[in-house]
Amino acid sequence: MKFSHSFSVDAADIDELGHVNNVAYVRWVQGIAVAHWRDATSAEIQEQFFWVVVRHEIDYKKEALIGDAIVATTWVGEWTGETCERFTEIRRGNDLLVAGRTVWCMCSRETSRPTRISKDLIKRFEQQ
Repeated sequence: MKFSHSFSVDAADIDELGHVNNVAYVRWVQGIAVAHWRDATSAEIQEQFFWVVVRHEIDYKKEALIGDAIVATTWVGEWTGETCERFTEIRRGNDLLVAGRTVWCMCSRETSRPTRISKDLIKRFEQQ
């Protein structure tokens, strides 16, 4: 299921060209993924596992400016063993600003090693 979060572009997101810096988009992609994880799982699960990024792919379509109202939306694609792919769209109204695909790897906090994603955990994201 999709998960969304709305926010406004802050002055700290703006670069020397007067629009949102590409690094800010990467922060937003990561932030919406973390927010989705926290929304879909319990504190107990979050204490057992963490995620690391294996790969980011981001297509920058249009610029955003200070004060723009933004909606970031994310959803999980394919689950494969220890990894999942997550898609993200960042929009201003109907305008698609950024489209991204990230591969995340789930790790055990106990071992700091990759760990297989359980079917029960996958269901939490499918039922949202």
